[in-house]
Amino acid sequence: MSRYYTGPPSDHFDGERFFDAAGAPPRTRFDLFRWFLQRRLYRTKAKWPVWVPASTDRPPPRVDGAACRISYVGHASWLIQTAGLNILLDPIWSERASPFRNVGPKRVNDPGIAFADLPPIDAVLVTHAHYDHLDLATLSRLTAAHRPRIVTPLGNDTIMRNHDAAIAAEAFDWHDRVELGAVTVTLVPTSHWSARNLSDRNMSLWASFVIDAPWGRIYFVGDSGYGGGRLFRHARDRHGPFRLAILPIGAYEPRWFMREQHMNPAEAIQAFINCGAELALGHHYGTFQLTDEAIDAPLLALDDALSAAGIANARFLALRPGEVQHL
Repeated sequence: MSRYYTGPPSDHFDGERFFDAAGAPPRTRFDLFRWFLQRRLYRTKAKWPVWVPASTDRPPPRVDGAACRISYVGHASWLIQTAGLNILLDPIWSERASPFRNVGPKRVNDPGIAFADLPPIDAVLVTHAHYDHLDLATLSRLTAAHRPRIVTPLGNDTIMRNHDAAIAAEAFDWHDRVELGAVTVTLVPTSHWSARNLSDRNMSLWASFVIDAPWGRIYFVGDSGYGGGRLFRHARDRHGPFRLAILPIGAYEPRWFMREQHMNPAEAIQAFINCGAELALGHHYGTFQLTDEAIDAPLLALDDALSAAGIANARFLALRPGEVQHL
């Protein structure tokens, strides 16, 4: 059994595994088998294109003061430039989101920033241990090239250092605050789970991040179920107001399997309303096919859900890799 963290029990750690007492547990292996069987019998998995060209951003070395420049790298990966700091979120430059080199979800577009075009990276925030968010090969490349601080929830630091002892990983619990120069980061609860293999389910913690910068507060959710909006309202009440929420809108079908762990676009809009942010950016779509919906389904569903909610499209944007928002 893989043990990544040893510490005293708490309201979300039983001494061996992490949990959310008010949330739903992850799906069982039987559920996973049922999903794959349904795929095979009923052909429910949409066919994605092999390749979708993307734009390429070449960011400046720094963005000073209260200005904020956000570049979408793809999937859940972002570059935030503000207050003279360059911060990467859930970076993955690998070809596959998988423990295997030649098997598993393969990217259908290049990262929106070529690795060689990255500015000096000061910090990296990693939300949890799933392969599409914690990419060890990318973290090793970043460590060799930039030597950033890496902030992550409890236990993920062990995963990183077991792969590469040079990775400067710092692990924190929910509600811990981390100073990054002019920016402060707080880890907050999210409705999800973790695993890297068949023996380590929930052995490492998962989290979202509140990024408090001179421009304003940014709420970054890497993965989350909606859960009735409980944690989004909690984030608003404890850490708001937010100027920007970065919310996942993809990897949500079939709903019976994904509902508790991944939001669909309509739920992401409700989360946007619950957290009280002024603006939102969607992510977690269009790069790796992890689930059954078509590649363009999240974007079409987002437009429909915004219209139904009476929210202007300009308030909740879904970028393509390589596109930039200047805030």
